[in-house]
Amino acid sequence: MALMNQTISPFIDLGRINTLRLGRFGAPGAFLTAGDGSDVLLPNQYVTDEMQIGDLLDVFVYTDSEDRPVATTRRPKAMRDEFGFFEVVDVAKFGAFVDWGLPKDLLVPKNRQKEPFKVGQKRFLRIVKDEQSERLVGVERIGKYLSHSPRGYHPNREVKLLFIAKTPMGFKVIVDDAFEGLVYANEIFEPVTVGESRTGYVKQVRSDGHFDISLQPVGKNARARGDRAKVLAPLEAAGGMLPYNSKSDPDLITRTFGLSKKAFKRTLVQLQEEGTIDVKETGIYLK
Repeated sequence: MALMNQTISPFIDLGRINTLRLGRFGAPGAFLTAGDGSDVLLPNQYVTDEMQIGDLLDVFVYTDSEDRPVATTRRPKAMRDEFGFFEVVDVAKFGAFVDWGLPKDLLVPKNRQKEPFKVGQKRFLRIVKDEQSERLVGVERIGKYLSHSPRGYHPNREVKLLFIAKTPMGFKVIVDDAFEGLVYANEIFEPVTVGESRTGYVKQVRSDGHFDISLQPVGKNARARGDRAKVLAPLEAAGGMLPYNSKSDPDLITRTFGLSKKAFKRTLVQLQEEGTIDVKETGIYLK
């Protein structure tokens, strides 16, 4: 498939959220104005009765089937320079298309695939802007997009995680869409699945630039605060009583609170000493 070069306004951040002013309405929708005066169409399906000329709108900008910039108020499953898991919805000689949550499916060129795609598969991809065509595309060959030189990361720093593979040691994760990391299996006390996104905490940055990651805050005080929240939040949501105590089944505790039994018992003792809860044979009671 021939790719035609299409110049995008330097005032448009393709593949990301842009704040644009509503300039005028037309038959196909609302025309949003970029900093250089160029128009970006917001199709009628995203226009609401509340929108007025002069409004500033936060929109995601990508390209339509004719490589023209187009805006949407919807959010894709991942934006430019982010990773995600996407279902393959169509294949062609030049590549494959995946569902990324927008009306126009995302192209994954054949030379950006590790092996041929099949409809129905889910693939781990990074969204990038193709330098030649200026189109957004999916890339399965991600090695060059990962950094091994993190700066400014310290223990207990909160980070964004994407679980990409299960290994004998635990789960491989992508950290902040830029680095590789590992969550060790013996430190996971709640269900996790490949493709899931969640918040984690830096344990350490290894000499190879990879991260050791915890799903709980790191350090005695930080961990204690996190463990307290894991007990108190479901207790408050249940109206102040839950039928568990230090004798409850370890697997049930892990499924309910995301804590090991040891951490659960320690947290109950701390909360009792503070006068926050009562622990009885029948369960935990919020004071």
